[in-house]
Amino acid sequence: MTRRLGTFYGIGVGSGDPELMTVKAARILKEVDVIFTAASTKNDYSTALEIARPHIPETVEIISLPFRMTLKHTVRKQAREENARKVLPVLREGKDAAFLTLGDPLTYSTFSYLAQALRELEPDISIRAIPGITSYQAAASRLLVPLCEGEESLLVLSGAMGGKSLRKLAGDVDNIVMLKTYKNFDHILKTLKELNLAEHTIGISRCGLEGEEIIHDVSRFNGRHPPYFTLLIIKPKGFD
Repeated sequence: MTRRLGTFYGIGVGSGDPELMTVKAARILKEVDVIFTAASTKNDYSTALEIARPHIPETVEIISLPFRMTLKHTVRKQAREENARKVLPVLREGKDAAFLTLGDPLTYSTFSYLAQALRELEPDISIRAIPGITSYQAAASRLLVPLCEGEESLLVLSGAMGGKSLRKLAGDVDNIVMLKTYKNFDHILKTLKELNLAEHTIGISRCGLEGEEIIHDVSRFNGRHPPYFTLLIIKPKGFD
C-alpha cells in the first residue's frame, strides 16, 4: 500500500504583528507536524518564526532551512534544491508541513521557488498557499495612505537591483510600492531625485515590528542605508 504524501503549506505570516496573521494560518500551524523556516547561512534566526511563534504549539518540530543571500542564479537554485531534499522526506513519511514566509507566500517569496523545486522532485505532492497580509498593505494601513482609488493603477516593484525598473515604469502609473530597497538604496534615491519623486515618497521601516519608523524625508539616507525592512510608497501626483 502506497503511503500518503503529506501536504506542504506555504504560510504567509503577515508583515510583523502576530495579530495580523489570518485565522486559517493560525489553525494550520496548530495542525501540521513540522514547520520549516528560512534563514541565512550565517545563523538560524527567522523573523517569520518569531511573528508566528504565539500560534505554534511547543510540541511542533521546527527545522531551519539555510538560503544563501546572493543574486547568483545558480547558487540560489542549488540552495532551493538542497532544501527541497530536506523537506521531501518529511512529506514522504505522510507528515504535513508548513513553510513560514513574511507577508504573502506568493509575493516576492522564497516559498514559490521551494514549491517548484519540490514538484520537480515529487510531481504528485500536494502544495497549498495560505495568503498573508503584505508589508505594503500593512504600511498603507499604518500611514492611512490609500494604495489606489477609482481608476488609478498600482505598481509593485522590487528595488533589489536599484532604481532601473522605477525609471522605466514610473511615468505610466499613479501609485508605486517599492520593496527590497535596502541593498541598493543609494541608486533608488538617486533615481527618485532625478524623476522629481523624492518629495512624493514616504518610507516605513520595520512596519509592525519593534523599532518601527516612518520616514517622511527619504533624502536623509543619502550615502547610507535605511534599516533592512524598509519599503517605499511613491505617489507621483503627490499625497493628499
